[in-house]
Amino acid sequence: MSQSIKKRTGTGKRVQPASETIVEVPVTDHNVKKTKKYVKEVDAFDSAGEKEPEYKYWVALSLVTTLAFYVRFTKLGTPDKVVFDEVHFGKFASYYLERTYFFDLHPPFAKLLIAFVGWLIGYNGRFKFDAIGDSYIENNVPYLAYRSLSAIQGTAVVPIMFLTMKTLGFSVAACLFSGIIVCFDNAQVVDSRLILLDATLILSVALTMFSYCKFSTFRQQPFSQKWWTWLLATGVSLSCVISTKYVGVFTYFTIGIAVLHELWILLDYKKGLTLQQFSKHFFARLWALIIVPFIIYLTWFYIHFAILTKSGPGDTFMSSDFQETLQESPLAKHSKQVQYYDHITIKHKETGAFLHSHDHVYPLRYEDGRISSNKQQVTCVDVDNALSDPNNQWEIVPVAAQDDGKKGKDVFTNDVVRFKHVGTGGYLLTHDVASPLKATNEEFIVVFDDIADKRYNETLFRLKLDVPGSSPKKQNQRKKIKTLATPLRVLHMDTVVAMWTHDDELLPEWGFNQQEVSGNKNIKSKENVWTFDAITNLEESDSRSKYVPKKIKSIPFLKKWWELQGLMFHHNNQLSSTHPFASQPDSWPLALSGVSFFNDNESKKQIFFVGNVIGFWLEVCFLSIYVGIILADQITLRRNYHLLNKKARSRLYNTLGFLFIGWCAHYFPFYLMNRQKFLHHYLPAHLIAALFSGGLVEFICSDNSADAGNISQRRKKVKMTILVGTASICIIWFFFYFRPITYGDVSLTPAEVKARQWLDIKLHYAK
Repeated sequence: MSQSIKKRTGTGKRVQPASETIVEVPVTDHNVKKTKKYVKEVDAFDSAGEKEPEYKYWVALSLVTTLAFYVRFTKLGTPDKVVFDEVHFGKFASYYLERTYFFDLHPPFAKLLIAFVGWLIGYNGRFKFDAIGDSYIENNVPYLAYRSLSAIQGTAVVPIMFLTMKTLGFSVAACLFSGIIVCFDNAQVVDSRLILLDATLILSVALTMFSYCKFSTFRQQPFSQKWWTWLLATGVSLSCVISTKYVGVFTYFTIGIAVLHELWILLDYKKGLTLQQFSKHFFARLWALIIVPFIIYLTWFYIHFAILTKSGPGDTFMSSDFQETLQESPLAKHSKQVQYYDHITIKHKETGAFLHSHDHVYPLRYEDGRISSNKQQVTCVDVDNALSDPNNQWEIVPVAAQDDGKKGKDVFTNDVVRFKHVGTGGYLLTHDVASPLKATNEEFIVVFDDIADKRYNETLFRLKLDVPGSSPKKQNQRKKIKTLATPLRVLHMDTVVAMWTHDDELLPEWGFNQQEVSGNKNIKSKENVWTFDAITNLEESDSRSKYVPKKIKSIPFLKKWWELQGLMFHHNNQLSSTHPFASQPDSWPLALSGVSFFNDNESKKQIFFVGNVIGFWLEVCFLSIYVGIILADQITLRRNYHLLNKKARSRLYNTLGFLFIGWCAHYFPFYLMNRQKFLHHYLPAHLIAALFSGGLVEFICSDNSADAGNISQRRKKVKMTILVGTASICIIWFFFYFRPITYGDVSLTPAEVKARQWLDIKLHYAK
């Protein structure tokens, strides 16, 4: 990049001459030797004096890598239970191992890595990570192998950062400081100890920054082997970023801005390049940074589809054509098409209980004095013999206008139906009477004969397809309902409530301690989902009793990819609902709050995801100082005062400017996003801010004045030692002070918990 050279006029004032040019150097043995000499001279100039011995870099690199390994692998098996989003990414690994199709918002690369670890150790994917707190030990899950993948990646980030700083020509102290900020950051450590995607994302971002910085050192040797190697390495790393999470596009912005700046300089005729030579530069970057990464990106999806060949929980998101390419799963084999007049059992997805009724009525008056309808009870039971008890069976009856008594008509989603209780012969009904346990919900009852006819409209229910986070158009589609396979919301036509049950509180003795069934006014709640579990009156002569394997079709890979890509973007944009642990970008740089990842009520242990407050605040201070220095320099230049020397200005605007733009590109776009945002979204920006902080510390401690002569290295080293040493001690102290809620292995007293509730951090067990 161009560097300004200052000269004095006869009056003593400084003027700005033409910029230093970048010359296209043909790659010959003679010119390579000249280039190496030139680069060596630039390195010696940029180091502002005596260059530090190589062994010091390697000693410091070994030290910080060992520390990173220690803090990430210590107590890796604690807790031995499912933690936070391990419920998602552990589950996806199990689906890969069983080759069962699933749907997720993120690209497949990092999830394939996790599944690959499971495949290497011979795990079958039986455990499905259903809930936070489920025991790994009791279910024989190789969770240590899964977590080790993240820990290895998190450890590797630190030495890669160190080498990035070394490549940029910074001192050992600056390299060490950048590494320590991330090494001992609580949020970075937590994310690199669990079965999550973020460790892969952060490593890919770090590799991208390192590869591009290495590429920049061979800028004077265009199209040489090393030039191509590091340019392609940048493209591969970028592909890994975008193939892990779509926020990786911000890393593309960072590299893209730097590449466009470089191409803009090369386009200048003063650089001596013909348009043909410039085109070679342009298309080399297009190939290495756009086309190759896109091919790699598509490759992960190809592998994704090649593995997931069986029908699974992701089917409902896909088109019927897509579903025809999947083999039927065991679930699909036992699934039967539901028809009118079938006797079915209805199962609640959340609690696993079956819709039930019996020849007993609600008490006229409840314990709290409220009055009921005194009609036949409707409850839910969690039993093994649901199929054999007529009280758990319901006949699905069409509405009067379509009720011709003929069997064989399929039931579709969005149909309006009635449910006739097989055990007692009455019809299911809900009305505007408070339910026994939830006074805000509606009571469900069974009514008979004249009452059922008189209150006909109150016995009508619509069967809505449940597709989490989907558009109304998708939920309103007509789709054949199959047992086991079609998730439904049973909506009351008259009062617009959803049939719901819960097991957190059971009915009293008059209700035989069974689960209450009531009408939930929050019809979008995920707890309203039911399935038709089995058909109990299926005869052997019925064609549905015989399993006929479906014919597997095939569609082009790019068509499958395009469909999935569109759905992923659509559902990503739909994530706009509130979340108790969501936060806005303005709170991230100062680590004002965090996320509760795990808590154990018995042992009073917890894992809380929050950044190292001291490290986060120091980064913000350095970023603010940089903006101040830039403003001061620009203001003084307007008055023709040149306070900085040539080398300092190059460092300030080129090297530190690249890192500052990288931080901005990874942070500020989140202000434009409407989807849910969490603290972990800031970690790539935090990584780049750590690189920037190490560089600015060295800049501040150096003599950058325009009149600087031989800079005192001893004075610089003393300043660096004091500043880096003090800041590092504070960062490390904070890490170990918050260690109990980072590892979740120590029980704290309420007083100790309160002492760690810094800023807006809200911890469990503070009382």
